[in-house]
Amino acid sequence: MTTECNATQLEFQGLGRRRVQAAFDGGHLSSDGGALLLRAVDERLRVTARLAQCFTDHRDQALIEHQALELLRQRIQGLALGYEDLNDHDELSRDPLLALACGKADVEGRQRVREADRGKALASSKTLNRLELTPADAGPRSRYKKIVYHPEKIEALLVDLFLDSYAAAPKEIILDFDATDDPLHGHQEGRFFHGYYGAYCYMPLYVTCGDHLLVAKLRTADRDASAGSVEVVAALVEQIRQRWPEVRIILRGDSGFARDALMLWCESNDVYYVLGLAKNARLLDTIGQALLAAHARYLQTGVAARVFTSFFYRTRDSWSRARRVIAKAEHLPKGANPRFIVTNLPEDYAEPKALYEKVYCARGDMENRIKEQQLDLFADRTSAGTLRANQLRLWFSSFAYVLVSALRRVALKGTRLADASCGTIRLKLFKIAAHVKVSVRRFVIHLASACPYQDVFRKACRNLHYPLRT
Repeated sequence: MTTECNATQLEFQGLGRRRVQAAFDGGHLSSDGGALLLRAVDERLRVTARLAQCFTDHRDQALIEHQALELLRQRIQGLALGYEDLNDHDELSRDPLLALACGKADVEGRQRVREADRGKALASSKTLNRLELTPADAGPRSRYKKIVYHPEKIEALLVDLFLDSYAAAPKEIILDFDATDDPLHGHQEGRFFHGYYGAYCYMPLYVTCGDHLLVAKLRTADRDASAGSVEVVAALVEQIRQRWPEVRIILRGDSGFARDALMLWCESNDVYYVLGLAKNARLLDTIGQALLAAHARYLQTGVAARVFTSFFYRTRDSWSRARRVIAKAEHLPKGANPRFIVTNLPEDYAEPKALYEKVYCARGDMENRIKEQQLDLFADRTSAGTLRANQLRLWFSSFAYVLVSALRRVALKGTRLADASCGTIRLKLFKIAAHVKVSVRRFVIHLASACPYQDVFRKACRNLHYPLRT
C-alpha cells in the first residue's frame, strides 16, 4: 500500500518534538540579492547597453516580449551569479530580482501574452539558445534565429571599456598575452586533439592589462600558441593609440610568444616586449660561468642563489636578427634552474634582475585572471556545436568578468573584498537571500538580516553613488 504525501514538501530530521519540513513555495524570493550590485555597476558603465549595439535584431519588434538587451543581461548576469547552464533559466525566469536586474518592469511576469508564460518575467532557455545559435547570415526572413552578433564590434568594445576606465592616459601599460586549453567533451566544430594537453580542446587567446580583459579569442588547437598574435596586437595598438598616442606599450608573454614575426612587428611599431625564451644548449653554454658562480654561492650560503646577466643572441634559423637576452642563472637545492627572457626595452629601463623579477615574473598574475574566467565564470562551457556559437559563449563569460571585475575595482575599493576573486565575491556578496515586494510606486527588496557582509554591501553601494537613506 502506497503512502499519500505532498510531493513538493521536503521532510528533514526533526528537532525535539517538532517536525522539520520545507517546500519551494516561498513566493517572490531570490537567492541572489547581490544582483542589485551587478545592475548598479552595469548601469554606471553601460556595459550590456553598449554590448547590445554590437548585435542586429532582425525580429519584428512589435511581436516580441524580450528585447535583445534584456536577453544579454539575463545571460551575462546569470553567469556572474553562478548559473552556467541554459537550462537553469527555465526556473530563473521566475526570479523577480533577476528580472529587475535585467530591466524588466513586469518582474512578476503578469503581463505575458501567453497564459502558459505568466509568472515568468524572463526568457526561457530555448529563447536564449536561439540567441547563441543565430548564424552570421541570418536576416528578417530567417525563421527563428534572427539576432546576429558582429565580432569586430564586440572585440572593439572590450578595448573601449578598458580605455574608458582611466580618467587620464597612463604613461605605460603592459599587455599580457597568454593561451590556454579549453577541453571539449563532444564533437564541436573545430575540435582537435592537442598532444601537450592530452585532450580534444580549443586554445583561446587572452590579452589582459592588470585586471582588465581586452581580448578573449576562441581558436582551434591545431596551431602554435602565438598564432594570430600579430593581428591581435596590431588592432589593439591602433585602437589604444587613437585615444592615448603617447603611451608606452609593453607586450609580455611566455616563451610561446617569442616568435620572430611578433617581435619584428613590435620593433617596427614602437612597441616593447618582454617574452620568455625557451632554454637550449647554446644559451646554457653562454651562461656557463654565471651558472658556476651561482652554484658556488649556493655551496657557501646553503640558500638558493641567483646571478643575472645579459647578452645579445640570435637563433640559427628562426630569428632574423640578434636580440637582447636576460639570463637568470639560479641554483636551488634541487640543482640548476636557468631561465631566459628576450626584450627590446632599453638597457636603462631596468637592471636585469629587476627586469626579470619585477617586470617579467609579474605576468603570473594573468593566470589568476584566466582561472577566474574559466573556473568562476564558466568560459570553458563551449559545448555548442559551432565555433561561432562557442565564441559568443566565451564573450558572454568575458562580459560577466568585466562586470564583476569592475564591481571589485570600483565598488569594493577599501573593503575586505577589494582583492577577492570573482568566485569569492559571488559567494560572499551575491548569494544573499532576498524577498521582493512589488507595489505601484516601488520595488522593495528585503535582504537577509543575518548576512555577515552587510558592511561590504553598504560600502559598495556608497562607492557606486547610491547613498544610504534613513
